[in-house]
Amino acid sequence: MKTKYILAGLLTLSLSACKEQFLALSPISAVGTTSFFKTQSDVLTALNGAYGALQFGGQYGQLYVVAEIPSDDTTPVLSGSVTDQDEFDKFYVRTTNPFTLARWSDGYRGIYRTNAVIDRTAGVTMDETIKKRVVGEAKFLRALMYFNLVRVFGDVPLVLTEITDPLQGYEYGRAPVADVYAQIVKDLTDAEAALPVSYTGADVGRATNGAAKSLLGKVYLTQKRYAEAAAKLKEVIDRGTYSLQPNYADLFKPANKNGRESIFEVQYKKGNIGEGSGFANAYAPENSGNAVITFGGGGNNRPTPDLDTSYETGDPRRNVSLASSYINSSGVKVDYYYVKKYADPPVVNGDSDDNWYVLRYADVLLMYAEALNETGKPAEALPFLNQVRKRVGLADRAIADQAGLRLALEQERRVELAFEGHRWFDLVRTGRALPVMQAKAATIGIKTALSENNLVFPIPQSQIDINPGKIKQNPGY
Repeated sequence: MKTKYILAGLLTLSLSACKEQFLALSPISAVGTTSFFKTQSDVLTALNGAYGALQFGGQYGQLYVVAEIPSDDTTPVLSGSVTDQDEFDKFYVRTTNPFTLARWSDGYRGIYRTNAVIDRTAGVTMDETIKKRVVGEAKFLRALMYFNLVRVFGDVPLVLTEITDPLQGYEYGRAPVADVYAQIVKDLTDAEAALPVSYTGADVGRATNGAAKSLLGKVYLTQKRYAEAAAKLKEVIDRGTYSLQPNYADLFKPANKNGRESIFEVQYKKGNIGEGSGFANAYAPENSGNAVITFGGGGNNRPTPDLDTSYETGDPRRNVSLASSYINSSGVKVDYYYVKKYADPPVVNGDSDDNWYVLRYADVLLMYAEALNETGKPAEALPFLNQVRKRVGLADRAIADQAGLRLALEQERRVELAFEGHRWFDLVRTGRALPVMQAKAATIGIKTALSENNLVFPIPQSQIDINPGKIKQNPGY
């Protein structure tokens, strides 16, 4: 048992992959890596399996639990004695919480797949241009998965080769945050050099050069390497590949997936083939029947009144993003906050066509403004903030000082990117998580005395129990 479950998910010796046509995303039977990776088709199938890992609940399927519920934007579903999500809302997360375990195990399941692709592709006879691109895509995905792990847990095991023997897992302790970020930067730099600017046909949706640059810019920003972040994000802007979708509401229509503003999305495809997204049903109100979405809702990730009132009068993003009530089947108004951004009608419960934005151009513009502002250039930064506001018909901001622009950017990111998995990580990155949440603790029922310990979540207890000599718990848990 000890050797079977060490670093749960990371040691799985099979790939649950997808068909070669990327956007079809139809699963095939699990295949053992020891007999796989013989042809170019095998390599592409395995790579698609690595992309497919992004759909896991512990990756983007339930990102809101660690990215939004701890913030002031959303609250968990009211679920009686079940506290799994409430623990993130009120900051009393148990070391046995299933969402932290899923975050850890699903992250390493995905990293295992990327490592297998990177390690084994070199020995396959195939088109050299495609081979280079495949490794670049896998490194982008590995960097993204590690970025999400390090932001949630802090120090994490840094596994960079395919594990073929469960006993290898005992070799890995928690690598320092700085080492993890150094590897993320290296992977993204390699990916940037290997990936194309764009794709056509069935390959649309794969990681591009622009995606690598944009994520690298976000990583630099998170590390407070502001000049490097500004330089990298400027490359994305100056290339002219991306632009803002003129109508904000159109961003969230499946017909516009992978569109002009999209830099990288987690791909979903409905049709009762196991590849649809569940956001529409998960976020619709509980006990609402078919009034909001077919097959009803789970009531997850409920917007807070505080977020609702943060929208300026006349900001169209409010009604695109959330609602505070709905009309039930009896024609009665029910007061209930819920997320509206993901609303594609499902084929069956949890089977919609809504993709998940990981990176989009508005995010890049606001990150670039933040990087410029932090390098002492608020006047140069302001037009990029206002560019995002112009898209939704709001008046320009007129802010000259760095401190004022910091708060304006925080506010703009909050309403522009609501429910896209940014708010908590934004507050942590800017040093605002504790001040914001402490100021609202009494209002939203936080009884925990918040400290720096709360900026990361506990390592799953099962991982410590399996390898106590190497894996230690975060302070405060």
